Order: sequence, then structure tokens, then C-alpha cells
Amino acid sequence: MAREERAPRAAEMERYASEFVGRVLARARLPLDYSATSLAVVDRLIDGLRRGGAGRKDVAGPLLGLGAYVGEVLVRQAGAEWVDLPPDHPVRTAFGHPVAVRMPDGRLWNPLGRTVNRFEIGPQESLRTYFLTLHGRRPPRPRRRGCPSDGLTAGRC
Repeated sequence: MAREERAPRAAEMERYASEFVGRVLARARLPLDYSATSLAVVDRLIDGLRRGGAGRKDVAGPLLGLGAYVGEVLVRQAGAEWVDLPPDHPVRTAFGHPVAVRMPDGRLWNPLGRTVNRFEIGPQESLRTYFLTLHGRRPPRPRRRGCPSDGLTAGRC
């Protein structure tokens, strides 16, 4: 599978998402702060790609970056972790990528594939709704007053 050969491994996904956010923020000030709310921005970015009339192959790089970002939101906000799927894992073919996120209850989810679905199918595949209805996440921790939701200091607040 050529697509798998280009896909980063689990250990690279945080960096990949961070680099993508850096590139996006260099062009526009968007609230990509790894919060669940920021997934509405991701939905709008994908809407822009759709309106541009590009095909999926034309936007494969941005979709992978957006998918890595969605996965990082799951990691930071829902207690998930990136995992590599072994070649013989039953969901690897269905996911179409060699990486997934594992939720605290052990369920595997496919943020990279969901991002592609959002592009191909449209608004009914909202990534913000995906996060809000996702099974297996840990309960949100209450933020202490005065703690930013920038995703960077969350572990210290």
C-alpha cells in the first residue's frame, strides 16, 4: 500500500500535528489550540478544501496534517494514545492507515480516516461531533480557574 508507506508512525504523530499547526498559523491566526472546540475550525478548513474543488489526492498532505491534529486532540483531551497497528491487525485494512488512537477503554479509533471522510462526504461527518460522541474517552478534567486551554500547560493546571 503506497499510502501506508508515506504515513507517519505513532511516535511521529504529535510532531507531525505540531508542524502542521505551525504551517497553518504562519498563514493565518486560527484557534488551533488542541481543544475540542477547535475541531469546528478543522471542519471549516476542510469545507474550504472542498469548495476549492480539489480532489482527495490533491489535498492528501493537508488531510493527513488535519487528521494528525484531530488525533492529537483525542490524545490531549480524551486520554487517547497513538498506536501502530501491526500488519496483521484486523482493522488496519479498514482504517487504511498503519496508525490509530487507542482510547482509555481500549477501543481503537481512526482520526486520519475520519478526516478523509469529512472531506469526501461533507458536513454530516463533522469532526467536532465525532469527538463529542466518541465512546471510550476519559471524563474531562475540570480546569482550575486561570489555566489556559492551550494544550501546552494542561498537564500543569
